[in-house]
Amino acid sequence: MRLLIGGDVVPTATSAEAFRQGDTQALFQDVLPVFASADRVLINLECALTESEAAIPKFGPNLKGPLESAKTLNHAGVTDCSLCNNHTFDFGIEGMRDTIRAVTEANMNVTGVGENEKDSRRPLIIPVGDKKLAVIAVCEHEYTYALENQMGATPFDPFETLTDIHDAKEKYDYVIVIYHGAKEHCRYPSPRVMKACRAMVHLGADAVLCQHSHIIGCMEKYENGVILYGQGNFHFLKYLDSESWNQGLIAQFDFDEENGGFDFSLIPVLSTDTGIRLATQEEADAIMTAMESRNQSLLNGSWIDGWREFCDSMKNVYETTVYNCADDPENPRLKEHFAHYLDCEAHTDVYRELFKTWHARGINS
Repeated sequence: MRLLIGGDVVPTATSAEAFRQGDTQALFQDVLPVFASADRVLINLECALTESEAAIPKFGPNLKGPLESAKTLNHAGVTDCSLCNNHTFDFGIEGMRDTIRAVTEANMNVTGVGENEKDSRRPLIIPVGDKKLAVIAVCEHEYTYALENQMGATPFDPFETLTDIHDAKEKYDYVIVIYHGAKEHCRYPSPRVMKACRAMVHLGADAVLCQHSHIIGCMEKYENGVILYGQGNFHFLKYLDSESWNQGLIAQFDFDEENGGFDFSLIPVLSTDTGIRLATQEEADAIMTAMESRNQSLLNGSWIDGWREFCDSMKNVYETTVYNCADDPENPRLKEHFAHYLDCEAHTDVYRELFKTWHARGINS
């Protein structure tokens, strides 16, 4: 059984009309035969599919695409959609319900979302011969996550998520975790993300795929699993004009139904003016060579330098947020901005790096 997992998919101003018209050839080009070779294709749909104009108040863009996008994805070969990310709630409960309805009516499975926090934690179960695979999708705390009495995406919790992984491994033969989190545009994990992903593997995950960063990061084999720290975008055209934004990886799992286990491989893809395409051999070699260099940094410990350098580059942004809130504590927007940064794990990871205590810096030793 072959399973393909793609990263972030969003119909943008460039691609929305093709999604509306169902032009799969323009949108997916020579990726279509790759889809056709698989038994299941799962992507992260990182937007609402809705006609609603009721955007929620937030920092950052409110993303949505045409309702017809769901049928187009299915016609291209997509069978499963994770809605577990920080944008499927961008148009509130109405937008999320519209999205779920559009995806299910297009004969695709939905995962990573529920009527409340408890309901959202149900894994996607995929048959693998006479065995079963559980896919657990979780996201960091950034606008979309489900609450005790409100629908939303499955929130990552350092206790409940790890318990869910352990329980899934007890019940099913394979477990894959899709973690929608870590810092955007950073090629290296934070110390917290690395510890969390390694703990997921230790407790039973066969693979952990980190999405959300919009950039290809690095990968390691840990114990009996594989961790991909940054899958890059899959289909998110011309939102930002950068080489890193336009590169992504399809994760391919080929399961051995007779003997158990699976082969794991990566397929590089690139954005074009109208869609995405497979990387040429030369392009793929360059992408994977650069990634392998970063992989080595995980082995020799130098990855932490890349993480710290990234945090230093963001210092002004985070300091300004703190100072603005302190200067005008009654300004509701400034308070909300600071609260948002405290709510989301990716932002607090940067805060912890930039604002270390004396003890953390070793001054008390």
